[in-house]
Amino acid sequence: MGERVTTGAVLLLLWWTSFLPMDQAIWLNLPPTGTKCVSEEVHINVVVLADYVVIPDDHSHQTPTISAKVTSPYGNNLHHKENVTYGQFAFTTTEAGNYLACFWVDGHNSGGKDVSVNLEWRTGISAKDWESVARKEKIQGVELELRKLEGVVQAIHENLLFLKTRESEMRTVSEKTNSRVAWFSIMSLGVCIAVSVFQLWHLTRYFQKKKLI
Repeated sequence: MGERVTTGAVLLLLWWTSFLPMDQAIWLNLPPTGTKCVSEEVHINVVVLADYVVIPDDHSHQTPTISAKVTSPYGNNLHHKENVTYGQFAFTTTEAGNYLACFWVDGHNSGGKDVSVNLEWRTGISAKDWESVARKEKIQGVELELRKLEGVVQAIHENLLFLKTRESEMRTVSEKTNSRVAWFSIMSLGVCIAVSVFQLWHLTRYFQKKKLI
C-alpha cells in the first residue's frame, strides 16, 4: 500500500514538472539582408546548450547557409560560425544577464527569399545529458525520474534565490533613487526660495530708488 502511494506521488510530481518551461524551440525567418537575434536572461553557473539548423525550401536545390554569433552580457564572443547549415553551441555562464544569439544569411546566397531556421535553446536542468547520467550511475526507471525531479527542484530553488537577489538589488536601487529624488526636490525648493527672496529684495530696492514706497 505504501509503495503504491509513493509511486502515485512520484507520477503526480513528474506530471506537474512536465509543465515547467525547461527549454525553448524557436522558429526564425531570416530576411535576405539583416540580422535576427534571440536573447535570454541567465544567471551565473548555468549550462546553456543550443542546436540550430536551416530548414531547406522544398523548391530549392541547394540549402542556403547562414552565420551565427553568440555573445555574453559583456560582449564576449562565445560562438561564431559562418557559411553553415547547422551548428551547436554549449557553454557554462560566467556572467549574469542577457545572452544574445544572432543569425543572418550569408551574402553569397542567391534567391532573395527568407531562410527558415529552427533553434532549440536549452538551459539548466534541460541541458543535462540524462542518458549519460543513467549509464554512469546505473540507474533507470523511477530512480532516474526521481533524479530528474531532484534536478528540477534544485533548479527551481536556484531560480528563487536568483530572483530574491535581483529583488534585493532592485530594492536597493529604488531606495537610492528615491533618496536622490528627495534631495533633488529639497535643493530645487531651496533654489526657488532663494530666487524668490532675491527678486523680492531687488524689487524692494528698485521701488525705494524710484521713491514709490
